[in-house]
Amino acid sequence: MREIVFDTETTGLNPSGGDRIVEIGCVEVYNRIETGRHFHAYFNPARPMPSEAEAVHGLTNIFLSDKPFFDELADDLLAFIEDSPLVAHNASFDFGFLNFELERSGRPPVSTSRMVDTLTLARTRHPGAKHSLDALCVRFGIDRSHRVKHGALLDAQLLAQVYVELTGGRQIGLGLVADSEQIRVDANTGVVKVRELRIARPHHAGADELERHRAFIGKLTNPLWARFAEVS
Repeated sequence: MREIVFDTETTGLNPSGGDRIVEIGCVEVYNRIETGRHFHAYFNPARPMPSEAEAVHGLTNIFLSDKPFFDELADDLLAFIEDSPLVAHNASFDFGFLNFELERSGRPPVSTSRMVDTLTLARTRHPGAKHSLDALCVRFGIDRSHRVKHGALLDAQLLAQVYVELTGGRQIGLGLVADSEQIRVDANTGVVKVRELRIARPHHAGADELERHRAFIGKLTNPLWARFAEVS
């Protein structure tokens, strides 16, 4: 199953109050395996960056001044996410900003039925523990040493690893293969390859094999199963 793990960076906490998305990072996973494909973009928010927000992600007014506006790349973003489930940490926050920007640019919002919230998963699996992305990386032994400040693509990549652990680890179950397909991800290119599975060939013992088997059984002295057959 294809899923998109994503994260956003913003100018603040309230889109209806004028805050905007300034960065989005999306990572494609297929059956919980990262394919190497991603979507990443910075956006000009068309408003000043509050110092509090800049302290979190380090994105300045000068850096964002020549970046495209959200509506310029909205179609590229929608083409990447397609109709896949969208995984985010505290997903209602990211969905709120994403749908605000989509509606503002004249596009339909993404249905919240596609939302998968890793914060809810973490609270269910580890009640009473810390559930920040940093805390979950520590819990699952995920290297976050390169995370100096928040960054949408980096955080989405870390969250993809956390999501795998929250949903059972690399071997989630025995149902990893579709009825007629087998999925492989090329380690060098990240390309998802799907190939048809060959149906197992039926095998029946031939007459000569059955005769050799009877001859072999006849040479056995007091076989164990014969004793049980006598008792029954």
